[in-house]
Amino acid sequence: MAAIEVSGLTKQFQVTVRGAGIGGGLRALFRPVRRTVTAVDAVSFTIEPGEIVAFIGPNGAGKSTTIKMLTGILYPSSGAATVLGLTPWRERTKLAFRIASVFGQRSQLSFHLPPRDSFDLLAAIYELDQGAYRKRLAELVALFEIGRLMDQPVRKLSLGERMRCEVAASLLHRPEVLFLDEPTIGMDVIARQAMRDLIQRLNREEGTTVLLTSHDAGDVEQICRRAIVISQGRTVFDDTIATLRREYLGHKVIDLTLSERAEPLQYPDVRCVEHSQYRMKLEVDTSRQQLDLIVAHLVSRLKVADIAIQDPPLEDVIAAIYRRAS
Repeated sequence: MAAIEVSGLTKQFQVTVRGAGIGGGLRALFRPVRRTVTAVDAVSFTIEPGEIVAFIGPNGAGKSTTIKMLTGILYPSSGAATVLGLTPWRERTKLAFRIASVFGQRSQLSFHLPPRDSFDLLAAIYELDQGAYRKRLAELVALFEIGRLMDQPVRKLSLGERMRCEVAASLLHRPEVLFLDEPTIGMDVIARQAMRDLIQRLNREEGTTVLLTSHDAGDVEQICRRAIVISQGRTVFDDTIATLRREYLGHKVIDLTLSERAEPLQYPDVRCVEHSQYRMKLEVDTSRQQLDLIVAHLVSRLKVADIAIQDPPLEDVIAAIYRRAS
């Protein structure tokens, strides 16, 4: 059985547009027009147990609305979805004991209390056996390295510390599916990498299915093997991260360190994007040029001390998808 199965899921909202009435003026003010807006438009996908999938798209694409339907917060206008075999908006209470969600800008921890108190409250809400809860709590405290934070008020924790506690809190009842919405937002580089490592370890050791939304390309690239891209409420891509790169942005970046100064080389379908006395960065259109021939050409004409071939930044790939979809 799939962990998450979505078929033709659609959500429409009625919005009021003031000042759009016939004739304008006071009549338009007091007789506003109601308009139907489609936030999610017949989205379909399947996520197998144990997958970590990125669910990405620009602001207003329909990501949050989709997740709210999958967690039972919103009813769809049409279509179907199951999470762990349950219909979220009909069996929300039963589903809540098997899933968890973490929102980067919304806390489930009491701001003025230490995390330990919030954990105890959540254990009571999820009706956890006290012995099993204490054992699970000890595992999570060790895994997330939050022992020294347990008795400090949440308001005194850094963002990275608070988010580690947030994720730990969401895992107390051993959810089978975890929804993560911008889990690294606002974190510094070290805290962001620590969070990514924890999510991967959780998936590896406990087999938790993860649906991740993020605007941070590093989150998508390092944590996920598959991406679902949504734009204007519709799915525009659903495949592996490797395919995402290959199909939507056909170029490579060659980073050269030189032992002698050299001027940028002129070569068809090769663009110099950075140049200094002993360094050169080139962008190669691999749909028009063979990469091995370009490298051979560079090595034969320049004194190359080091060479690195890189994929383009994922931000560029995602931008290319949005352009093609619009």
